Amino acid sequence: MPDESRFLRACRLAPVDRTPVWIMRQAGRYLPEYREIRKQHTLLEICRTPELACEVALQPMRRFDLDAAILFSDLLIPVAAIGVGFDIVEKRGPVLDRPIRTREAISSLVSTADMRKIEYVFETIRLIRDALAGPQFIERRLPVIGFAGAPFTMASYLIEGGPSREFRETKSLMYRDPGAFGDLLNRLSDLVIAYVEAQVAAGVAVVQIFDSWAGALSASEYRRFVLPPTRRVFEAAARLGIPTIHFGTVTGHLLDPMAQAGGDLLSVDWRIPLGDVRRRHPGRGVQGNLDPMALMAPPEVLERMIDDVLAEAGPG
Repeated sequence: MPDESRFLRACRLAPVDRTPVWIMRQAGRYLPEYREIRKQHTLLEICRTPELACEVALQPMRRFDLDAAILFSDLLIPVAAIGVGFDIVEKRGPVLDRPIRTREAISSLVSTADMRKIEYVFETIRLIRDALAGPQFIERRLPVIGFAGAPFTMASYLIEGGPSREFRETKSLMYRDPGAFGDLLNRLSDLVIAYVEAQVAAGVAVVQIFDSWAGALSASEYRRFVLPPTRRVFEAAARLGIPTIHFGTVTGHLLDPMAQAGGDLLSVDWRIPLGDVRRRHPGRGVQGNLDPMALMAPPEVLERMIDDVLAEAGPG
């Protein structure tokens, strides 16, 4: 199934009959059937219950002619494998039990991740994969996209204790104790590698690495602290033989070093023309990049914006 899918052919830069489509937040609050489940369960309960997480992942596949299903989970889920506790707070996001902001706290982290603590993620992947092989979906040849946070984005959550706009604590540790900061990123790269390996073993066909917060860094900071551990993640994923996607937002100034870090496809937001990515990094796939607020536009305007994105992406 995987090599026949339109999405995977595009990831491998092979010819496709049309541009494959998937939505970054493919399952979620825009679907009434998802909202019904959320009336009865918290987000974390859904993530930790394979049957619920599988159902949520399949809901958009039943409604739309999308080209891949996506694991329903949260970026912070794997930190449970190294003994870090957190909750997902409504309208705020993941919040840690205890932020990790000192050399001592970093040293106290479990050194080897125990993936058995998050077995529910891998069971969810197996359930999605098996459902896609069933009679309802088999003709569409749909792969499963897995994902993980990049080391810097994971570190930012751990240091800040939750989402942040300024990354004050993260940058403070980076400036104050670069050795400890580097140690944390190396530990998290080990965690991400183990997490990606387990996802692939469970059946994902592509992995997207989210460096959602890397845009907070300068290019020199990225090259010094973030590029080496992130490259380790992509090198490990490449050995698994699956395509990888490198995603960031507000990272136009980091496009070149992020490309150096790895990823078969470079995923950018609407601030970067896809044609620029192709010209600067030939031989890489591109992913993006409609402004989500385009959905607020009149339908005829939205269609023109979509056409513009496809034209900018070019052939291939």
